[in-house]
Amino acid sequence: MEDPVKHTLKRQLRRLTTERPYQIVAASAAALAIATTTGALLTTADDAPAGQRTATTVAEMRSDVAASRGEVREASPSASAAPTTAAPATTAASPAAKASSNPDLTRKAERPKPPATKVLDYDYEAQNTYYNCGPAATRNALSAAGIDRTQNELGAELGTTEMGTNSAEDTTRVLNAEVKGSPYRTRMFAGAPSPTQMDRLQADVVKAITDGRGVVANVVGDATDTDGGWHSYGGGHYIAVVGYKDNGRTVRIADSANPADPSYWITTIDLANWIASRGYSA
Repeated sequence: MEDPVKHTLKRQLRRLTTERPYQIVAASAAALAIATTTGALLTTADDAPAGQRTATTVAEMRSDVAASRGEVREASPSASAAPTTAAPATTAASPAAKASSNPDLTRKAERPKPPATKVLDYDYEAQNTYYNCGPAATRNALSAAGIDRTQNELGAELGTTEMGTNSAEDTTRVLNAEVKGSPYRTRMFAGAPSPTQMDRLQADVVKAITDGRGVVANVVGDATDTDGGWHSYGGGHYIAVVGYKDNGRTVRIADSANPADPSYWITTIDLANWIASRGYSA
């Protein structure tokens, strides 16, 4: 069987021989162009089925011949370009989206660095009985936060008796009942404090004092302050911590036991050893 492309080409040439001479020249040039590109057309359509390749090639040849004769024809659906899908328009990011992607806007506010030294403005009061050191220390700590309570009121809440106040758990409970937000936590030492516990005490004191809160510590035994003063409480005692310096390495003690010596400085390490086997509220 004769190749469909060649057959169509011959038919088109026969038709052109009946036209005027100048049309014959134009048609001949078009036919030559068609013949030259036929191989390329067939080559590019090799992946299509045989019938589809023939139909497509014939349609393209007819279109080329018509163009050379000055005829304008509407493109057939088969020869039209395949529809394309437009890329979705890029929408501008909303202000909220920009803010959420900006680390400078979404970064949480960092806590300000605490001062190297801070001493609270508190109202000192000596204990009114030999066993009321717990209520007195709690009262002195609360006064730094502007809370005014009597030792007797606090003693009733602490469960203080002539045997004293049981533990730092009680001072924490009462302090949280008085201070908004219940910020106090109890830290207990099972024995001699470890370096980690000493560091924890320093950090707790700095945070509490920076926030305007006094700390209450339950101590036992002996301790020497930075001026060489000796403080001894063999049966246990409660003191208030109302300040610090040197970034918390030294702390200010409000001691209700002796109004003649109401306050002094002690290193945080010595305070931790003084608390050994007991605890504190911060």
